[in-house]
Amino acid sequence: MRRIYKILTRFFGVVLILAIIIGIWKREEITRLMAVNSLFSAEKIVTNFSGMNKAFLSVDVPRGDGAIATLPVGAAITLTPDVAQWITDRTVTALVVLKDGAIVHESYYQGTGENDLRISWSVAKSYLSSLFGVLLHEGVIASIDDPVTKYAPSLKGGAYDGASILNVLNMASGVTFDEDYLDKNSDINKMGRVLALGGSMDGFAADLSETFAKPGTDWQYVSIDTHVISMVIRGATGKSIAELLSEKIIQPMGLEASPYYLTDGNGVAFVLGGLNIRTRDYARMGQMFLQNGKYNDTQIIPADWVAASTVPSAPTSEGEYGYGYQWWMPRDGRTGEFLARGVYGQYIYINRPLGVVIATNAADRKFREDGVGDQNVAIFRAIAESL
Repeated sequence: MRRIYKILTRFFGVVLILAIIIGIWKREEITRLMAVNSLFSAEKIVTNFSGMNKAFLSVDVPRGDGAIATLPVGAAITLTPDVAQWITDRTVTALVVLKDGAIVHESYYQGTGENDLRISWSVAKSYLSSLFGVLLHEGVIASIDDPVTKYAPSLKGGAYDGASILNVLNMASGVTFDEDYLDKNSDINKMGRVLALGGSMDGFAADLSETFAKPGTDWQYVSIDTHVISMVIRGATGKSIAELLSEKIIQPMGLEASPYYLTDGNGVAFVLGGLNIRTRDYARMGQMFLQNGKYNDTQIIPADWVAASTVPSAPTSEGEYGYGYQWWMPRDGRTGEFLARGVYGQYIYINRPLGVVIATNAADRKFREDGVGDQNVAIFRAIAESL
């Protein structure tokens, strides 16, 4: 009996030592995985959304040494009681309103401040689309009708084999992908764990094998489609997304501070939701699109790409939001009104006829409840129409 006790003691001692060694060796991965599991918790979500690089791998997107582009200040507006209530209900953390290119309102909430670099979530998709448009105009990529496998050959034989660049821009790839954030076993959450554990986003995309429709026929919001666009860009240029976005868009815009991307374990940017920027700089992006791609007296995004991106071209169902090249249009399809939007309440709203841009960040854990998206658009319209 004593001999068995000694054997068991030694065995569990070895197991404990191995656990400690593994814990030290994989400490960063374990820390990131724990961060993923508590990322959206009520007590941490606001802080997390303004400090994502504290828990995840990241890479800077340098703003360069150029001067900061001035955002003039206009006559300040007073928020109505309805807007004030909306700020509370939606756990808004930042609100910046531009009228004719000038700031007419700027406010921060939940203990956050103007210098916070805030997570974009899917607003990042519109940035990547913009970069793609520049590269298409430069001839680096021949056509949006090219198959994605032309530039990303690792996708051959998988779910994306047969999809065109246009299909993935439109979220009409036909690839099966569960986007349910509330299901721990959904594809979107599996992808999050790949990111946290330092895995390969390229490998994750290449391993997808199931489709639900022929490419181009049905619309379904599939976030990994955006990553495939980045694979196309990197395959065509041999450069990283952070390097290209800095060179082609961020530096010419004259942002206040260098943004950063979250990355996977290979340093590949998390393009479908990992861009982190100050709220005023999100507003600058909206102003550039309001001005048909022109900013600082420079045509940064080709005007024809802006026009094509921001009209409904995807095969969405009647009565749903319209979708273009990684940009959204409201259900009623008002001309010149479009938006970038991300989960938990991140928005860049552009109303070209009224000359208004609204950038907002939030930590809204109820963002998926019925009517919340429509309420947000209604508030943006009410602010725009009051100016």
